[in-house]
Amino acid sequence: MVTAPEPGPSGGPFAGLRPGAAITGIGVALPPSARQDDLWDGFFSGHYAGPRAALARRIFANSGVRTRQSVVSPLLEDVSGWSTEQRMLRYQAEAIPLGKAAVSRALESAGLAAGDLGFFAVCSCTGYATPGLDILLARDLGMSPSVQRLFIGHMGCYAALPGLGTVGDYVTARGRPGLLLCVELTSLHLQPPAARTDIQQIVSHALFADAAAAVVVTPQTDSGYVVREVAAITDTSTADHMTWDVTDLGFRMGLSPKVPSVLAAHVRELVLEVLGRHRLGLADVGGWAVHPGGPKILDVVQDRLGLDDTALADSRGVLAAYGNCSSPTVLLALDELLRAPDPPRSIVMLAFGPGLTLYVTLLEASTLAA
Repeated sequence: MVTAPEPGPSGGPFAGLRPGAAITGIGVALPPSARQDDLWDGFFSGHYAGPRAALARRIFANSGVRTRQSVVSPLLEDVSGWSTEQRMLRYQAEAIPLGKAAVSRALESAGLAAGDLGFFAVCSCTGYATPGLDILLARDLGMSPSVQRLFIGHMGCYAALPGLGTVGDYVTARGRPGLLLCVELTSLHLQPPAARTDIQQIVSHALFADAAAAVVVTPQTDSGYVVREVAAITDTSTADHMTWDVTDLGFRMGLSPKVPSVLAAHVRELVLEVLGRHRLGLADVGGWAVHPGGPKILDVVQDRLGLDDTALADSRGVLAAYGNCSSPTVLLALDELLRAPDPPRSIVMLAFGPGLTLYVTLLEASTLAA
């Protein structure tokens, strides 16, 4: 969603823009948490026994993760041998209450009822069923039978931002509230030990976790954060660098070590293009909500954009406290920014995933008179 800037009487970069869609509520729901060290000592040290143990231990220790949450903790249940059917049945059982909690908290935050929504979008790449979460949650939460629904599947870690753009376009065009829910249960896709050292699976098992996050988007008033632009770039020449394959034993992650270098090649140009269209520079951005795919991803973003340590402190904090939760993670970073005593006026959200795809979203605190 792009709104071209127009000069206004105040001369500011956003002055004179027509009212648009604004984030006015956010809600998060998390399953039980465990310490990374306990996960290693209590399960993964045995999962990666033998010659791979020392390498796996180093990867876990250097992941940037201190705690993470899961609906099926390996300390209690080893699902690595489960069939995909078993995992999908568990997905439905666990995702519904988690999604319901996140949506309910977002609606409460925005001061709306479920029946007020005109549009409901759900992002998830970790489970499928029909009827899907969009239908079942709309029913259980009391949304209108006429609510329009959209399920966005298998986009991966960046899905929240195109989802937000789609909800924002609906709100701008129809003048009715919409809601985006991202719910991912990566813990259901624990893979069995490989016969050989598989660094990609070790990295995946060291980083990923479960979460649900929802945002309410309404026509702009005098509160919330206006969605000024959602932009993307996809480097299809690197499509094999990040994969998420459906197998007989759940979904299997492919994660090339070349991902940070691809991100480094594109992130600065895309961010500067978006900011430039709104007469802004890097110094004008008050807050950064960056999907913490891993510590190297955050290091690359910080280096290429020339940011100081404080700029990505919230994103690094999300990685440490929650791990990489796929699509909800960038919303967790946004939630951290909005909880600050003095939230920033302008926020850039960044997320990355299969494609390889980079998404940038520009938010600005609403100043529209009520």
